[in-house]
Amino acid sequence: MLEMTQLANEKLKQYLDQNNLNSSVRVAAMNSCSGQSLVLSLDEKKSADTSIVKGEVELIIDQGLLAQLGSVTVDFIEQKSSGCGCGGQGGFSVQSANPLPKAEGSCGGSCSSCG
Repeated sequence: MLEMTQLANEKLKQYLDQNNLNSSVRVAAMNSCSGQSLVLSLDEKKSADTSIVKGEVELIIDQGLLAQLGSVTVDFIEQKSSGCGCGGQGGFSVQSANPLPKAEGSCGGSCSSCG
């Protein structure tokens, strides 16, 4: 099951409108410093994708990845200033029922993050 909260839908719509974009938003797995994580990107829908449409926003994900993850929820988390220098603007959160498979990080130990 693929889900998108109302707040995530509003923030995605706002982003697309502000940047004059007419695109689907893909949930994808990507290697990062701490292994694989779920990310959002702009992409076209493919035949192997599952999608949901809320308002004018289409969220897509590969059917195989969705089957592996069980269910996926896209949300937007609003944050207040945390004092770590990240701006406190909040951001998208992509959560799945099942964890992603373990994968080696891809940035050779030179990562930094807020936390």
